[in-house]
Amino acid sequence: MPSPWPDADAWFAQHGWAPFPFQHEVWAAMREGRSGLLHATTGAGKTYAVWLGALARAQALGVPLSDAPAPPLRVLWLTPMRALAADTLAALATAQAALAPAWTLGQRSGDTASAERARQDRRLPSVLVTTPESLTLLLTRADARERLGGVQTVIVDEWHELVGNKRGVQVQLALARLAQWNPRRVVWGLSATLGNLDGAMRMLLGPGPHRPAPRLVRGATPKALQVDTLLPLEPGRFSWGGHLGRQMVAPVVQEIERSGTTLVFTNVRSQAEAWYQLLLEARPEWAGQIALHHGSLDKHVREWVEAGLKAGTLRAVVATSSLDLGVDFLPVERVLQIGSPKGVARLLQRAGRSGHAPGRTSRITLVPTNTLELIEAAAARDAVAAGRVEQRHAPEQPLDVLVQHLVTVALGGGFEAEPLYAEVRRTHSYRALPRESFQWALDFVRHGGASLGAYPEYHRVVERDGRFGVEDRGIALRHRLQVGTIVGDASMLVKWWSRSGGGGGTLGQVEESFIARLKPGDCFVFGGRVLEYVRTREMVAYVRRASGRRGIVPAWSGGRMSLSSELADATLAVLERARQRPLLEDGTEPELVAAQPMLDAQQRLSRLPGPRTLLLEQYRSREGHHLFLYPFAGRHVHLGLASLLAWRLARAQPNTFSISINDHGFELLAAEPVDITPLLDARVLAAGDALLQDVLASLNSSELALRRFREIARVAGLVFSGYPGAPKSTRQLQASAGLFYEVFRQYDPANRLLGQADAEVLAQELELGRLRQSLERMQRQRIETVTLRAPSPFALALMVERFREQLSTEKLADRLARMVADAESLLTEPLPATPRSARRAASTRRP
Repeated sequence: MPSPWPDADAWFAQHGWAPFPFQHEVWAAMREGRSGLLHATTGAGKTYAVWLGALARAQALGVPLSDAPAPPLRVLWLTPMRALAADTLAALATAQAALAPAWTLGQRSGDTASAERARQDRRLPSVLVTTPESLTLLLTRADARERLGGVQTVIVDEWHELVGNKRGVQVQLALARLAQWNPRRVVWGLSATLGNLDGAMRMLLGPGPHRPAPRLVRGATPKALQVDTLLPLEPGRFSWGGHLGRQMVAPVVQEIERSGTTLVFTNVRSQAEAWYQLLLEARPEWAGQIALHHGSLDKHVREWVEAGLKAGTLRAVVATSSLDLGVDFLPVERVLQIGSPKGVARLLQRAGRSGHAPGRTSRITLVPTNTLELIEAAAARDAVAAGRVEQRHAPEQPLDVLVQHLVTVALGGGFEAEPLYAEVRRTHSYRALPRESFQWALDFVRHGGASLGAYPEYHRVVERDGRFGVEDRGIALRHRLQVGTIVGDASMLVKWWSRSGGGGGTLGQVEESFIARLKPGDCFVFGGRVLEYVRTREMVAYVRRASGRRGIVPAWSGGRMSLSSELADATLAVLERARQRPLLEDGTEPELVAAQPMLDAQQRLSRLPGPRTLLLEQYRSREGHHLFLYPFAGRHVHLGLASLLAWRLARAQPNTFSISINDHGFELLAAEPVDITPLLDARVLAAGDALLQDVLASLNSSELALRRFREIARVAGLVFSGYPGAPKSTRQLQASAGLFYEVFRQYDPANRLLGQADAEVLAQELELGRLRQSLERMQRQRIETVTLRAPSPFALALMVERFREQLSTEKLADRLARMVADAESLLTEPLPATPRSARRAASTRRP
């Protein structure tokens, strides 16, 4: 087959490379004017596939690549992270110098220097690498059409990171705007970890029709992936969250010592801070050789760490998802994952940080922090081998994003209602948007809806002769200052306190809610240092070094990840194998051999759950009456399930319940004895039409909705977060959002942003769809009931989740020591023979 672009083949040959077939396929498709999605493993060569394809398309359209003045903006490259922009730009420049020397390259994000930004304001480069937020800011310019209307190719990098959230919706709307100006522009998404490729491409490109037809390219390249587990020496028969943490420090140190540059991934920032301290305590001489990287550290610190990784001068870096994405660190040989990855896609993404080049092996080693994570590790390897990767779905019709977009387009030259409505419906998320919903959003930005008409600041968009625009400079400035959909707890800068009473260098930022709990003199760990809190002034927390003292680790919001459905199902399958046959020490499943003492204890004291059985344990203690259920549906679903079942049980028999959850199951602790008979009735586990109402009734749904509404109010522009140098505090923002919430509830109950808040609580926080599926599966399962004489290993893990909220560390350790001793004494007793009839009686099918 002839090459679609011989110049590119020649350039590859100069470097001793040969294009992969999928790269040829992409070049040919883009040259023909096709949009599409390229899915290939990390490090397989996706960047050169679409970048050279964009140049091939430009050449086919008659745009000079050399011996001519630099063309205006032709290629727009969207990246979800600022940190990726510089790395991407460097990769593009290598080929550009040889194949398109006339072209200019640039990047634009919140980190772009003012001089470079001013240069781009005069003339954009031929290729611009930017973020969704910076693209939206460009769309707010009055000359947006003149500056962006010539874009021929848009590349959306790491589409899997954007597709499932509001940033992805923001991208969809921006692409629709560009298509309105240039219908011939092509769009290509890049992804490495998606389970629904056809759907992801539709979400990127919109409902169509598309001519020529888009192309889904699967980049099959020979790239090996090794998934293994670092086994604890003493996993024990009882375990709980973090139980093995310190025991695993020495093995992790040994792995780092015998490897080249190593990335040590954690799931949350607080865990990264803790593990960095643990490694330094174990090897003080590694100071300066290991580093810490997460999103709250100062930009200059992160850049120093990234440079050290690329140069191979760092022995190890402890990181969070801030290093998940496609930054190219060729020296990285090993990746260690502390704790369960909680999802197959996340495991694959992180594994790809090692061996980040075609033909090199990627290796990830899982480091369990409790014995149950040994089971999850074996399940993760099974899921990877079977190709079971999580699907991601775009939000449906988020009105807060639409409201923001209407103001953006009104600023960017204005709009007429009907053409913009048709344009918005050409996106996937708004393909079925009713005209009345669009009109509601339009009315909302014009006069604030039914309850804000008396306030001029909410008359953001003005109509003149059928065309809508923004005339107020203050409204325009406030909108541009908070464009975007990234919403989190308000953060405070952390700076050194100087002897003169002023501020020194910046360390990073930490959430205001954490700083608010500190008193002067309190110590906390941040950026790998123990710091003493001095004072807060103007949303800046001032600190000094606290030598020789221990500190608490900040807890950031959005902390705990939930076990994905794919990994949960794989975990149940592993437990079924453990239940059905004795484990053979043949080396094929070392995790199960290591977990054998815990599995044996669970089977002695109770039973093992499985895909076809729902384990229900009962236990009586001084605290009350305990029910433990193990649906293996993830902590978000278990919160909804536990609340729902407690509410339905209490409705049948008045009682008071406390709830504890983890990824494997939940505990209901009741003040009065619990009649489990209703649980054997299919109606209690019903997932019918009443599910929505029952879930809302079982929870403090109004408080959950208020929390969601705070984010929606920020995205929709109701709440302003402040001017540069004068940000508003979290308390001020929450008060403002809470006031809007109450006003709308009382005076504008039909306000659609309220309905969106309720819908997001159900869809995202409680995962209503997955909750419904879990209930339907539980109805099909056989319930196995066990009355415990002592907490089983699975039950104890749930009890510890609750104890941590009630007891100090010392009291918790004493309590656990007593409980484990009681259970261990039962395990030393001879196993009684259980009559066959009794075993059958313990397993019950619902009518």
